[in-house]
Amino acid sequence: MKVSDYVLQRLREWDVEHVFAYAGDGINGLLAAWGRANNNPQFVQARHEEMAAFEAVGYAKFSGKVGVCAATSGPGAIHLLNGLYDAKLDHVPVVAIVGQTNRSAMGGSYQQEVDLLSLYKDVASAFCEMVTVPEQLPNVIDRAMRTALAQRTVTAVILPADVQELDYSPPTHAFKMVPSSLGIAEYAPVPTDTEIARAAEVLNSGEKVAILIGQGARGARPEVEEVADLLGAGVAKALLGKDALPDDLPYVTGAIGLLGTRPSYELMRDCDTLLVVGSNFPYTQFLPELDQARAVQIDIDPHMVGLRYPFEVNLVGDARETLRRLLPQLKRKKHGAWRKKIEKDTARWWEVMQRRAAVDADPINPEYVVHAVDALLPENVILAADSGSAANWYARHLRMRGTMRGSLSGTLATMGPGVPYVIGAKFAHPDRPTLAIVGDGAMQMNGMAELVTAAKYWRDWQDPRLIVAVLNNQDLNQVTWEMRAMSGAPQFEPSQHIPDVPYADFARSIGLGGVRVEKPGEVEAAWHKALGADRPFVIDFRTDPAVPPIPPHASLDQIEAAAASILKGDSDRVDMVKQGLKAKVQEMLPGHRHRGDRPGAQEDR
Repeated sequence: MKVSDYVLQRLREWDVEHVFAYAGDGINGLLAAWGRANNNPQFVQARHEEMAAFEAVGYAKFSGKVGVCAATSGPGAIHLLNGLYDAKLDHVPVVAIVGQTNRSAMGGSYQQEVDLLSLYKDVASAFCEMVTVPEQLPNVIDRAMRTALAQRTVTAVILPADVQELDYSPPTHAFKMVPSSLGIAEYAPVPTDTEIARAAEVLNSGEKVAILIGQGARGARPEVEEVADLLGAGVAKALLGKDALPDDLPYVTGAIGLLGTRPSYELMRDCDTLLVVGSNFPYTQFLPELDQARAVQIDIDPHMVGLRYPFEVNLVGDARETLRRLLPQLKRKKHGAWRKKIEKDTARWWEVMQRRAAVDADPINPEYVVHAVDALLPENVILAADSGSAANWYARHLRMRGTMRGSLSGTLATMGPGVPYVIGAKFAHPDRPTLAIVGDGAMQMNGMAELVTAAKYWRDWQDPRLIVAVLNNQDLNQVTWEMRAMSGAPQFEPSQHIPDVPYADFARSIGLGGVRVEKPGEVEAAWHKALGADRPFVIDFRTDPAVPPIPPHASLDQIEAAAASILKGDSDRVDMVKQGLKAKVQEMLPGHRHRGDRPGAQEDR
């Protein structure tokens, strides 16, 4: 048995079923071992190492298991980095196995020699080790897997090419040998009874309670629902926690932040008590004023508590077990004016979303594209959104229900993971449909090539449906709107305009399904066709780049400035748009007042 054979054997013993990878001579020993092992674990061939890492992230996000990716030395290892940082920043367990030049060549400025220990020092800071003798195994593999799982992070194992070819010999019962064992038992840390009591006192004292949940609350859905019921609270969701609680609960206000909803904004603006569960939501300005609310945080990671807000009680523990201990000490509050307002505002928000989706655009309103599929989605679908304006519509128009799952690049907010995420999801759940909503910029950056990966593997999936919806507006739209909103600058064409590409034609050319949609009346039929397809399917939606992703706290002045930048100084049209916007804002959001409004200010706004 060679070292490379043993590495694959140990991965199998850790129940690793897939390794997302790309070949190269720095891992030739591993590739040969895969041949001897009859491709077990399965070598899933991406088109690029970055995509292999993204697929490992998607697999890990949607399976709850460790995602494993592999790449050759030098450029292959470098290419993995963006996907690995995506995993690290979103707290996802991923193990990278990378090749290295022969030990005899190290320090000799040899071809593809890169100092990988230094390169990976940050992204795999929890554990990064190079194997130089066989006896380091199985310990190095075991610690990489165990650390990734326990700390929900990235770890890395570096295997020089010549070490892969050595005969495997295990560590012995001797000095300076490190034997190892498999597995990690499930565990659920909880705070002390004293800290639970302190938290209960804070929550019981409030009259207007708001709850913010993130992905850390995903395993505590019944407990979050019971806490919200007891406290008469509304629940807002960070984007990574979008699937942690269904949106058909009347008190769930939806997403929070720049891509969030108006009810979530007002929930935080008006509350007097805040409970944050399993979230590292970074934007303090969308939380209550710093002296406004008493606050409690629950997080399993002691390094992530106490951030973002002056919490009075920081509970370190598993969300489900901590809430279970907290629940008996909470006093039931009457569902009075506070809860009724939350539910009324939330119901009205969905009406506003329906009206915004119905607004005419040239040629198609992107909000309508996403809104139209909301009611059609199977209740076991797995969703991904790419970074960009597509994330706005994913956040605001898709309502989670049933066993739906969804994710995006939450903290790194990198472009391009949408398509590889759903490919990774298909290997985690080959019996479930998946859907990626991506902008044309992300599709051109990464998505088109990964359609080839989907074409290579889709026949292995019990449910072949992998749908890619491309919002094709020939504009890097999110950045365009940020330029307008932040600096009042018009679109800078050389940086923002991108070519019109026949995405559906490309999909059909490689054996997938595809259709281009250029009229609003064709949208629903296209969704039905994709959802009924017998293979992966691409919908090329020609959408209007002038539909603004208005943040929930935007003032009319900011909207007017953006409109003026689009119209580029045509004063008559600017005045006309201002009046139209003012009427539209008043129509959509009547009666909403801001803290500190003077009499008449709402009408001015």
